[in-house]
Amino acid sequence: MGLPTAIGFSFQMFYDVVDLFWIGKISSEAIAGVGIFSTVFWVVEALNEVIGVSSISLISQSFGKKDYKRTNLAIEQTITFKFLVALLGSFFLYVFLKPILGLFSEENEVISLGIEYGYIRIFFLPIMFSSYSVNTALRSIGDSKTPMNLMILSSILNIILDPIFMFEKVPILGLKGLNLGVSGAAWATIVSQTVAFLIGFYFLFSGIENIKPSIKGLFKLNWEIDKKLITIGLPNGFEVFMRNMSGAIILYFVSRYGTTAVSAYTIGGRIFGFLFMPLMGLLMGGSAIIGQTLGAEKVERAEKVAKVSGWLTATLTFIFVILIVVFAPEMMQLFTKESEIIDIGVLFLRYSVIGLVFLGYGIGISIVFTGSGYNMPYFFMSLFSRWIVQIPLMYIFSYILKLSIIWLWLSFTFGDIAEFLIAIYFYKKGDWKYKRV
Repeated sequence: MGLPTAIGFSFQMFYDVVDLFWIGKISSEAIAGVGIFSTVFWVVEALNEVIGVSSISLISQSFGKKDYKRTNLAIEQTITFKFLVALLGSFFLYVFLKPILGLFSEENEVISLGIEYGYIRIFFLPIMFSSYSVNTALRSIGDSKTPMNLMILSSILNIILDPIFMFEKVPILGLKGLNLGVSGAAWATIVSQTVAFLIGFYFLFSGIENIKPSIKGLFKLNWEIDKKLITIGLPNGFEVFMRNMSGAIILYFVSRYGTTAVSAYTIGGRIFGFLFMPLMGLLMGGSAIIGQTLGAEKVERAEKVAKVSGWLTATLTFIFVILIVVFAPEMMQLFTKESEIIDIGVLFLRYSVIGLVFLGYGIGISIVFTGSGYNMPYFFMSLFSRWIVQIPLMYIFSYILKLSIIWLWLSFTFGDIAEFLIAIYFYKKGDWKYKRV
């Protein structure tokens, strides 16, 4: 279940890395502008998380009970609700994007490039959310290979289109490009996501594993299902909102050290994403297994799945940490030749990873929360690690003590260890064993 999802997510993050590689060819200001927009953009992703997390437990548990009618209904309502909340998110970002970007940079070029890239991504947010819905539905009924193939297709198409859309002359090939700059990177993403969504939508609605949702069902609301879609994932959605909002505040502290620091942080974040995204794929696959197992009332098996997940993610995280520490300079040099950005980025990569091995195990066992529908622990994990530990430390380090940027990077370690402790506490407490949706 987890491996195909991990492969799919790896390709998705490989695209993100390649995307930033091409953006880096434009300027460091382009890297900063896209990085700032992406941080703001993912705050709105909390809307997707509310419905998405609820849908995993609803669809997988219904499928585990062999209630195929309810499974179809949950899939239909998930896609409809995701589309509606994406419209709300698009409107919010369209209205407030420019003033928000101004909070993170005073450089007009950085703001201009962030807007140029961002407005295109904002307009197609409903397609992005709908694509997530199709992939989640397929994983929740046990088909993780189709989403993997769709994500690979989308990523490869994206990688091909990026230089064609962005540059006047396509690098290496020497062909004539569209010369759209950073907006070309956004268009490449939109085209790729749309193609993958349409193929996945057709496949899902054509029927698979006794499941065949209907187009007509997308235009009907079911309060019993819709209420669960909103309430089950609300703690997790609020947690993602708080986490991504904390990411915006963290970026604000970083921006106080200049545009070079923002560029370095953006590059470092993409590198982390590329290396650690396979873990997210494993966890999504594990969450679906937990949901199906609890739906069949096999609690002991769910505990075994969680423990295997915890040790597997901890081991993989340790390997990734070693790679980052050893090859940090070479990783940074892939995206920029500016020595100041490279130096700051290397410090970020090496000092912020210390607590990740602990967090890897904590996140690994936390699949029981998503699979069971008991998502309140995620809220406390985010609240404690980011808002009670990391952000206050960043304020003390940068505003009061006026320390070097290394101390901002170390705050990530303190936050990660705190999150690990909260995850362990709620797992041991065991309330997830009795939660059903």
